[in-house]
Amino acid sequence: MRWLEIRRHAPTKKGVARGRGSHLSASGVGLARAVGAELGSFELVVTSASPRAIETAIAMGWAVDDAVDMPSGYVPGEVGHHDQWGWPQPYVRYAELLADGGGLAAVAAEHRKIWTEAVRSVPDGSGALIVSHGGSIEPALVSCLPDADHASWGTPFGHLDGVRLDFEDGRFTGARLHRAPGAPS
Repeated sequence: MRWLEIRRHAPTKKGVARGRGSHLSASGVGLARAVGAELGSFELVVTSASPRAIETAIAMGWAVDDAVDMPSGYVPGEVGHHDQWGWPQPYVRYAELLADGGGLAAVAAEHRKIWTEAVRSVPDGSGALIVSHGGSIEPALVSCLPDADHASWGTPFGHLDGVRLDFEDGRFTGARLHRAPGAPS
């Protein structure tokens, strides 16, 4: 069996200090260090091409093996920026939207492809880490486990929240969601 750990990037600077690419704040670096120390080892680390995702992996203690373009889960006409925070059951809502087969389904499929390629590239008995973005992780997770109890998954991913997916026989078979300690969302 292999596994895939997916984490949302750490908290970023705000206001004028934000800068291009939303660089991590000092508290974001500290939180990333704490979360990284708890995760164990990975054979492969992939991030989005965004500086905040790359910086998160490095602050967690990992060298980045690859940084790839990952499409946004905020799809005009389907999901607005941070809409998921207003939904009473976000993962159930994502399942409904994915069933419609629109642009969000295409985004989720692209993330699922990236995730699958990453976990397939590591040896059996090991795992890969992906650092990505809120609003993209959630629909991809639902896409990977369409028959799961989505109502039980709770809130969308805050900063450094994540999920560990089991991967067996060429497919994702289970998920354990993890919430970062005291992370602002």
